[in-house]
Amino acid sequence: MASSDLLAAPAAVSSHTRVNDFSIQVATVNGSGSQTANLVLLRSIFQMGVPVSGKNLFPSNIAGLPTWYTIRANRHGYIARKKEIDLLVAMNPETAREDVLALEPGCAVVYDETLKLDQVRSDLAFYPVPFDKIVAEVCPDARLRRLVRNMIYDGVLSRLLQIDLAEMDKALTRQLKKKAKALALNLAALQAGFAYASEHFVDRPVPLAVERMAETQDLILIEGNAAAALGCLMAGVTVVSWYPITPSSSLCETLIDYLRKYRMDPETGKATFAVVQAEDEIAALGMVVGASWAGARSMTSTSGPGISLMAEFTGLAYYAELPAVIFDVQRVGPSTGLPTRTAQGDIAFVAGLSHGDTKHILLLPASVAESYTMASQAFDLAERFQTPIFVMMDLDLGMNTWMAEPFPYPDAPLDRGKVLTPETLQAIGEWGRYKDVDGDGIPYRTLPGQFGPSFFTRGSGHNAKAQYSEKADDYTANIDRLLRKFETARAHVPQPELEAVPGARVGLIAYGTSHWAIVESRDQLRQELGIETSYLRVRAYPFTHHVAEFIDAHDRVYVVEQNRDGQLFGLLRQELSGAQIGKLTSVRHYNGLPIDARSVTEEIRAHESRMALPPETSPEDAVVGAEEAV
Repeated sequence: MASSDLLAAPAAVSSHTRVNDFSIQVATVNGSGSQTANLVLLRSIFQMGVPVSGKNLFPSNIAGLPTWYTIRANRHGYIARKKEIDLLVAMNPETAREDVLALEPGCAVVYDETLKLDQVRSDLAFYPVPFDKIVAEVCPDARLRRLVRNMIYDGVLSRLLQIDLAEMDKALTRQLKKKAKALALNLAALQAGFAYASEHFVDRPVPLAVERMAETQDLILIEGNAAAALGCLMAGVTVVSWYPITPSSSLCETLIDYLRKYRMDPETGKATFAVVQAEDEIAALGMVVGASWAGARSMTSTSGPGISLMAEFTGLAYYAELPAVIFDVQRVGPSTGLPTRTAQGDIAFVAGLSHGDTKHILLLPASVAESYTMASQAFDLAERFQTPIFVMMDLDLGMNTWMAEPFPYPDAPLDRGKVLTPETLQAIGEWGRYKDVDGDGIPYRTLPGQFGPSFFTRGSGHNAKAQYSEKADDYTANIDRLLRKFETARAHVPQPELEAVPGARVGLIAYGTSHWAIVESRDQLRQELGIETSYLRVRAYPFTHHVAEFIDAHDRVYVVEQNRDGQLFGLLRQELSGAQIGKLTSVRHYNGLPIDARSVTEEIRAHESRMALPPETSPEDAVVGAEEAV
């Protein structure tokens, strides 16, 4: 049956229907093929012009454990995780009851009828579906039914939420276009789900709907790791050394695909790049440092446990002054932690990674667009400052699907930094590998096989000429110059983004994916509490002068981040005065789920209530009073 045969006239949207503003949670089992169905659902809404985001919460095993996928559609463009669920698709018998009990009254539940969830609560709208019966009719091969049955709930939701079935067809075809048999089976399941809902639920509408908009017509959908891989390609990376680790593996895997497609010599058919899967993270970074010593643009990607193993080679690269680009796609720790949960827990560790006195440059992307641009910037900065550069992503950004404008093709030449040339040597007179001739802390380097004196480098104690030295003056001069180089970097790293509201006495500071919750929370604070806020998004470490100026301009500043100990807060404290530190309050989110706006708003609400608290009033009374005033 063709899709067009199933299409009925769109149901009239009730005045009580929430249009383009809801969240869907799909609860399934890991390894059941639900990812295809979830991405088709996400893309279908996106293709109808509605801003969306998708969050995948999956276990750290191959198959069999519960997994949840949350899709948020929002006409205002809010794409942070929404704390509340409006519609649940319950497909996992082990978690179904718990998932249903967690819902707010009035929510909708699409579920496998064998679970009998309508007996659990009476204040929800239930939509039972006989998945096994439907999939048996559309998929004769019993071995494949487990991988096809999830597409049935896409068809049901297409009908219930008024998602154009043709858009579902389009999204599914895009997903499985190279697998003709799988595509045919899934299309049949999709249409069967739509037909079942059309027959059985037509008089039981869901008070949620999708209507066409034009907000996404010029946008793309992409994961952060894929965007970063594309940025590395554009930056001219030639050596990739890595060891697989969740959630960073897909960055190098995608980069390998790009390199094989775009970096093969057209005449010889040979690769113009080198990719090595090392025996561990220690070796991976060692190879990166060695390749950069030889003049190659080289990189690796890892997560917290890998960062721990890379500490010694990071110190070597810092002191020997060799470029390296390291992507840290952060996850929950400590130890092996929760490999498939997101966090911002490495920033303090990485900022001073290695033993002794080290300070590293960190880039802090908040979006897939910045994952792309900062990947390219990282290579320029690594060679400009002859040092490791860390791109601090997180699982939410790296492994989830985000909207973005198409990425621009780079139009600036590569910045190889201070590479010695005949003209430079003549101008400076005498060259020393670690000699600061310009006052910025950055020496001139030579590359093997190119012009220049013999190539020197040294990771142990050395003087300005790279000669071995244990003299106290040589060491302090060298380590002070490295600090001077770090200070120089303040003017070259990505500058923070500032949204200053005239008259606002409250400021917010955040970085990375916390940004999306902040955008929404600021609107909630304004609409619900009448609190106007200014906002500074930090995009790199070392911090620029904008941070202290922002704090000086406000009475109270909330530092929002996704870790227990307020690590950004701690780095700020190292550079601020006592008066500035006294204005700061740490707002932390660290349960492994992507940060949501409501959690930020409620914590700031509580703090603001305490600030206005008369001496004889309890904090609880203040919160109640603030809510009553609203």
